[in-house]
Amino acid sequence: MRQAGNTMDKIVASVQRVNAIIAEITTAGHAQNVGIQQINQAIFQMDQVTQRNAALVELAAAAASSLQEQAGHLVQQVDAFRLE
Repeated sequence: MRQAGNTMDKIVASVQRVNAIIAEITTAGHAQNVGIQQINQAIFQMDQVTQRNAALVELAAAAASSLQEQAGHLVQQVDAFRLE
């Protein structure tokens, strides 16, 4: 009878250890999920910034082209005032 009681105590202790391990795994899984969500959010924000930067580069290229054209016109107009 005493041996059966000891065996039952060991079984209960083992089940408690398994439950504790499962709880730790659950906690770790939740922490990983939160971490993955934060990484996804960071990647999304980086993608938005990259798209905005690409649009700004296009605008800067168009402005540079326009400025180059205006500079060419200005050179032509200034050439009319050159003295020989």
